[in-house]
Amino acid sequence: MGTLLVKNADTIVTCDDADHVFTHADLLATDGVITYVGPTGANAAAAPSAADEVIDARGKVVYPGLVNTHHHFYQIFTRNYPEVQNLELFPWLTTLYEYWKNIDPEVMRYATYSALGELVKGGCTTCFDHHYVFPNGVDGLMEAEFDAASQIGTRMVVSRGSMSLSKKDGGLPPDSVVQSVDAILSDSQRAVEKFHDPAPFSMRQVVLAPCSPFSVTKDLLVESAKLGRSLGVRLHTHLCETLDEERFTIEATGMRPLAYMESVGWVGPDVWFAHGIHFNDDELRVLAQTGTGVAHCPISNMKLSSGVARVSDMLKLGIPVGLGVDGSASNDGSSLLEEMRVGFLLHRLNESYNAPTGYDLLKIATRGGAKVLGRPEIGQLASGKAADLFMIDANRLELTGAMEDPKAVLAVVGWRGPVDRTVVAGKTVMQGGHLVGIDEERAAAEADACWRRFVEKNA
Repeated sequence: MGTLLVKNADTIVTCDDADHVFTHADLLATDGVITYVGPTGANAAAAPSAADEVIDARGKVVYPGLVNTHHHFYQIFTRNYPEVQNLELFPWLTTLYEYWKNIDPEVMRYATYSALGELVKGGCTTCFDHHYVFPNGVDGLMEAEFDAASQIGTRMVVSRGSMSLSKKDGGLPPDSVVQSVDAILSDSQRAVEKFHDPAPFSMRQVVLAPCSPFSVTKDLLVESAKLGRSLGVRLHTHLCETLDEERFTIEATGMRPLAYMESVGWVGPDVWFAHGIHFNDDELRVLAQTGTGVAHCPISNMKLSSGVARVSDMLKLGIPVGLGVDGSASNDGSSLLEEMRVGFLLHRLNESYNAPTGYDLLKIATRGGAKVLGRPEIGQLASGKAADLFMIDANRLELTGAMEDPKAVLAVVGWRGPVDRTVVAGKTVMQGGHLVGIDEERAAAEADACWRRFVEKNA
């Protein structure tokens, strides 16, 4: 992979253990791993002649690559549908399942290009996609995702999600996307054995992720946890997203959602939940004591009128918290930079002085996401960590007077449009607003044609 030198950066915001911010700084990486971060000229090994690739970062601010901890790529094809724009979660889901039951590998490929492409343009270098819709008789969905992500060049984590509780059994999804427990477990093991690379700095990993308490059976949760732990992979699901879900779980199990998940073995440092809006004080303490994480998705929570997660309380208790854009149909976009600013403003409105700071949001989107995904080698710029980063040009009219605090500017002021460059494993994957690994113009035209076929199929 060679040696990369990022030289003469105006500022490097490391998000490391000491919260270092270096000015007039260099970063050196060998084979995708950082070997030096610090003042320009302080490391003899950082001489330009010693590097295979040199990036002159004069005028730039360099940040750790962002980590997306919750998404649903396939939903790209149902964005901005008029009939669901003003619905809340349960009716929103039941309407859109009738579209999603027709996804196929072609849809997954182009949805991945679109979702992941937007994420990368916004500085994201590692993404988790919670994929749980597996229509009967359709194969190759995870293969399509991993292949597209490989072309773009990002670290990709994909779930072998699942649903086992259909409408006829009291759940929400149609029969055509529901599978038996045995079929799910068999394919889950196949997916882990085929795709999961547990090594540090790996580019592809697998998570087991039954969809939610209202779309899976108890035995699936129990057996998925057993299988995941026997295979050494992490566990993920939606939890405490809405009051409808809370009522459903209490009526179906006699327990609140987190108590139910505890009863089936779904807490611990290898588990994280999407949303976590409606946890009470006692439940937050359980999350903290067990090391169970949360993926915070502020824009989706606002659009679906689900509520506001207690992020400041979570941070005070030491609960691992990452940032997620959630599904493109409940967000209508895939930008973690936008998520950071909206999250900052939402919590300022809701909590005033107790709200997370702008820098807190950056760390949630970097180190927090790394913690949630169990990836200590990403999320910060320090020796021995992954050379995953992005940079912005601070010398723009849009940032005039805004760079007094580069740690907080992305959340407090915000950044619109693509960053200047995104680097993953020491390789540039996006520069000047364009992805390096694919022909964007061709991909966009093919994706649009694929979407139109999808729409016609569902007409």
